[in-house]
Amino acid sequence: MKILVASSEAFPFCKTGGLGDVAGALAQVFARAEGNEVALFLPRYRNIGGGAFSFRAVGGNFLIPVGGRMETATLSHVQWGKVSVYFVENQKYFDRPGLYRTAHGDFEDNDERFIFFSRAVLEGAKFIGFKPDVVHCHDWQTGLVPAYLRTSYLIDSFYAKTATMFTIHNIAYQGMFGRETFLKAGFSWTDFTPERLEFYGGVNFLKAGIALADTVTTVSPTYAAEIQHLPDFGKGLEGVLRHRSSDLFGIINGIDEEIWDPATDTFIERGYDFRSCARGKAACKKALQAECGLEQDKNLVVAGVVSRLDSQKGLDLILETVPGFLEHMQLVVLGVGDPGLTEGFKRLAEANPGRVYFKQGFDEGFAHKIYAGTDIFLMPSRFEPCGLSQMISMRYGSLPVVTRTGGLKDTVNYNGEPKDSNGFAIDAPDAGQLRSILGHIVSMFKWRDLWASMVKNAMKGDYSWNRSAADYLKLFSIAWQKKQL
Repeated sequence: MKILVASSEAFPFCKTGGLGDVAGALAQVFARAEGNEVALFLPRYRNIGGGAFSFRAVGGNFLIPVGGRMETATLSHVQWGKVSVYFVENQKYFDRPGLYRTAHGDFEDNDERFIFFSRAVLEGAKFIGFKPDVVHCHDWQTGLVPAYLRTSYLIDSFYAKTATMFTIHNIAYQGMFGRETFLKAGFSWTDFTPERLEFYGGVNFLKAGIALADTVTTVSPTYAAEIQHLPDFGKGLEGVLRHRSSDLFGIINGIDEEIWDPATDTFIERGYDFRSCARGKAACKKALQAECGLEQDKNLVVAGVVSRLDSQKGLDLILETVPGFLEHMQLVVLGVGDPGLTEGFKRLAEANPGRVYFKQGFDEGFAHKIYAGTDIFLMPSRFEPCGLSQMISMRYGSLPVVTRTGGLKDTVNYNGEPKDSNGFAIDAPDAGQLRSILGHIVSMFKWRDLWASMVKNAMKGDYSWNRSAADYLKLFSIAWQKKQL
């Protein structure tokens, strides 16, 4: 099967968050399946180039209509394992210091940038002669690709048998623009209807992908249900999603088990697996306590946080509850984001030396040390489409403490019985519930055999992409077969 993956970011080329991790990982696992040929299309941002990859210009250029004028696109190519990566180049739109925004806000022409990119993906595939069986699009930046295939390209024989899948990574980001953007995109007014592209008088790129793709997915089964039926989760698109319910599927993400492997991790004090985790984690815990200037006491519960500092993550609940447990617990936090939360963790660390350590920013190596050196990992999110951190923490034997929402509910099993659990969970992002579960954790930590059984449950879980990729490929096949009728 020929699979075209369209995304605004993909690790290791460009990344701002989980979208980049997932898009890059999926392209690789699709390519490993026998008989698949995968082309990944990305914008060529300013900072992409050099390093370990050899970029090759694709000769020639092609024109893309945007707002009544023509803009020029060129392509460059990198072979990344079995994946052919094509970068859409245009200095006007992509030669900038950031992917989507500056410190002062979003780029004002983001609508034009991703109108251009969406059409350049379709014209670029024709330009190189890559005729896809399936086009897999990710988030609002590529939401217009399925829309174009159902409108402007409907009679284009090159795409006559091409199926589309649109994946929602976080519905909070939708790409909403005014009526003038609809004109820039070049659609017909017959498509400016609530059933298709119109959204409260303007255009919503995410809605376009949801409404007009053949198949819609999101990144966990629970999140797929939440966004259809709960307004706080659906963010205004619940009706559209319910209308597509028969074509909407939740597929849990995976993690890269080569990068996140405590047995081979060079960042941590001592490697270990589920058979040797007691000694390995003890060494990593002692090293983390030493590096952070914390009291080196193995009987204290060490809690970790590696996160964007955002209220979505429930970090204010941690600031409210953890101080009451510092007689029995230590806290290590790594993150960057909201100024109020940043200041809150700074003050907590300053007031509790030897018990709380806060590092502002992001440090890849230190993140690995937190996962390996902590006993629990705090993630009481208000919503979480999938979440990767809880899976990483379980792989490293740090038991996650989560809210039963989205992918957290789908991956963390807690029923009060240690032999059947791989973490801890509360029903709602509530300080009282978090306080209660932390009290239970402090008490249970003394029962080492029970604790060890939960750690082994967590570490023995399958968090790879294999199962997820098989689900995607099955849906690709079904969607493609329907197109052949």
